[in-house]
Amino acid sequence: MSPSPPAAGSASPEVIEIERALTQITYLSTRARQHERLMALAGVPLDRAAVALLRQVADSEPLRPGELAGRLDVEASHVTRQVQQLERSGYVTRVADPGDRRALRIRLTPTGQQAIDRVREAGAVGMRMALADWSPDQIRQLAALFHRMVDVFLTYAVDEGQGPDAGPPPPSG
Repeated sequence: MSPSPPAAGSASPEVIEIERALTQITYLSTRARQHERLMALAGVPLDRAAVALLRQVADSEPLRPGELAGRLDVEASHVTRQVQQLERSGYVTRVADPGDRRALRIRLTPTGQQAIDRVREAGAVGMRMALADWSPDQIRQLAALFHRMVDVFLTYAVDEGQGPDAGPPPPSG
C-alpha cells in the first residue's frame, strides 16, 4: 500500500518553487517548436518519441523491446513500431540476446550513435548559452544537485514496479 499524499499546504515555499520551476523547464523543453529547433540544429530528422528511444538505448546496454517499453513507460507495441522505423532508417539494429537466442535486443548503429551525439551537442549549445554567466563552480553545484534530485525521484517514483521498495536507483551519469 502506498502512502497517502501529504495534505495540501504542507510543502515549504521553497519546495513549491522547485516544483514550479521544474514544471516550467519541462514545458519549455518538450514544446514541439523547441524539438523542431533542436532537430534542425542537430541536423537529424527525428520525432520526440524516436529521440527518447535512441537516448534510452544510447545510455544502456542493448535492451529488449519490453525493457525499452518499461523504461519509456509506453506500450510494447509503440516501441515495436518505433524500432521498426528506426531500423529502416539505419539508426538501430536488432541483435541476438546472449542469454536467450530466441530474444532480440535493440542496439544503436554508428548512424544512431552519431545522431544522438549531435542531438546532445545541440542541446548542450543551448544549455551553455543559458548558463553563460554562471561560474564553473555554480554549474558544478547545479549538476550535482540535479543528479541527486534525479536519484531521489527515481527512488520514490510511484509508477508501477518502482518506489522505495524497488531497490536502489540506477547510477546517474
